[in-house]
Amino acid sequence: MNDDASVVDVLVVGAGFSGLYALYRLRQQGRVARVVEAAGDVGGTWFHNRYPGARCDIESLDYCYSFSDELVQEWNWTERYPAQPEILAYINHVADTFDLRRDITFDTVVTSASFDEQANTWHVVTDHGDRITARYVIMATGMLSVAKLPEISGLEEFTGELRHTGDWPQAGVDFTGKRVGVIGTGSSGVQCIPQIARQADDLTVFQRTPHYVVPARNHPLDTEYVADVKARFGEFREAARRHPGGTHRVIGRESALEADPVELRSRLEAHWQQGGPDILASYRDLLTDRTANEKVAAFVHGKIHELVEDQSVADALCPQSYPFGAKRLVLEIDYFSTFNRPNVHLVDVLYTPIERITPTGVRTTEGHYELDCLVLATGFDAMTGALLKVDFRGAGGVSLRERWAAGPRTYLGLSTAGFPNLFFITGPGSPSVLSNMLVSIEQHVEWVTEFIAYLYKNELARAEPSLDKEDAWVEHVNEVAGATLYPTGNSWYLGANVPGKPRVFMPYIGGVGRYREICDQVARDEYDGFVTSAS
Repeated sequence: MNDDASVVDVLVVGAGFSGLYALYRLRQQGRVARVVEAAGDVGGTWFHNRYPGARCDIESLDYCYSFSDELVQEWNWTERYPAQPEILAYINHVADTFDLRRDITFDTVVTSASFDEQANTWHVVTDHGDRITARYVIMATGMLSVAKLPEISGLEEFTGELRHTGDWPQAGVDFTGKRVGVIGTGSSGVQCIPQIARQADDLTVFQRTPHYVVPARNHPLDTEYVADVKARFGEFREAARRHPGGTHRVIGRESALEADPVELRSRLEAHWQQGGPDILASYRDLLTDRTANEKVAAFVHGKIHELVEDQSVADALCPQSYPFGAKRLVLEIDYFSTFNRPNVHLVDVLYTPIERITPTGVRTTEGHYELDCLVLATGFDAMTGALLKVDFRGAGGVSLRERWAAGPRTYLGLSTAGFPNLFFITGPGSPSVLSNMLVSIEQHVEWVTEFIAYLYKNELARAEPSLDKEDAWVEHVNEVAGATLYPTGNSWYLGANVPGKPRVFMPYIGGVGRYREICDQVARDEYDGFVTSAS
């Protein structure tokens, strides 16, 4: 990093969707900004997650930027649910179109950041020894960016090819003729298992907890439909901004408890054939009433038994330990039918636990499985992983890790008390991973950059949330979550996939539209809840 980049108005960490848009906005405001990115190029999670079958579960016409009409009109998505190569090509197109790379330092990791209370600036250090001074730091590091290895003994002893879906090699992996094992059946597992099964000689799937999986029904986009959406894209995106999920999902107003059984099955069948996650919103009480939820769960279980020929395997693939939708709903393409292939085997490690990884495979209580390749589809240290990898020291030298020892605490998911001039994009306490991330990213980046512009305009050098406002927001997030079935899911939403991580429900369930209203009101009230001071 050259000397010109060592002192900036704003340092942005991360060059995925959030970081690129933040850089674009800051440039528009005339700020001196720099982005530091750990990877070798732009893309964020879509740079690293190159595993076979990687695909977004938000429809492509929703999963894109809206800030540039020129960008909207010139880019043409090809599928309903975009695959990783197409998303990465789009991100690269954005970086090229707006010449963003010239202000990005790649292959560089931020290791520590300390707040200087005299100068009201952050002193940031990278793994290359770079020292950067910034008035503001924006953490655009993503909620699903730190790969989580499983807590299984012997992992380092495996002598075959070992890969994590969240850190896939750019050149890909050739499974031809190989004996492959996959540990994990969440979103990445569901996506890669059918692809690996087509190539591998033998595939063993090690499943601890089955996921609720519904069909994606992916298909090429109709050109007339795309043209129609582009012609009214402003209206199209505005509707998403006010929608609870940041999409265009139709939300049922009726109760599943009161629905006629024939009508209920007909509606669920229509959603199943349509594909996508809308089935989760088919009735208003699916995520608030356990009995209503069980009606949909029974329907999905029935579908699994229709699709999987071996009924004992179908039984094992049916989730029983948590409500439908309480963990992230996964979209599938040929997932269940893959278990009908003669070269695919399911090992239910809930009943026959993995004892250890050996040099040549996986040993369970039932036996040893010889493998040439082992794929870890074990997810991420979600939402806080990337934030806590940096040794942040705020006012008085307080560590962010210590401050969040009992779980993350933020005001609006944007900032945390005791750490002035530090902002999070789609952080814990915001709709984040429960929403269309592109809508949430744009809203957060716009809010944060407008706040920074306000601070400069008013000659204010320091801003942080008041502790009482932060406490009130954390209480509100917990209260809203507690009124649903989400906290019963024991999912990564609560950090349950990371041993020792505090069990706190991290996303805000109040909805994108309602959340936006709250943030807008805070801004109208001259950033109520933030304590500001001049230099």
